[in-house]
Amino acid sequence: MEVKGRDPATECYRVVHDVDGRSVTALVPERLAADLRLIGARPSHQTAYVWMAEHKDRIEAAIAQLARGGRRPKPPFDQITLIEDR
Repeated sequence: MEVKGRDPATECYRVVHDVDGRSVTALVPERLAADLRLIGARPSHQTAYVWMAEHKDRIEAAIAQLARGGRRPKPPFDQITLIEDR
């Protein structure tokens, strides 16, 4: 999984992961890394990157599930969405 940076329009991090030999791009909402005790607070880039590193296996599994057309991932990873590269 490679993090390609933050997309300000969607408030998500764009990540690319190889699934079955093809690159799949997904949006991982930054709110997943936020401190839920601080309503409306955005996580810092460092906090978001650390959170994604700690949850790498589950993020990759969710992207693979979505790319293969399987069941929706379990919360909170069900908030990850796939996007088409242009």
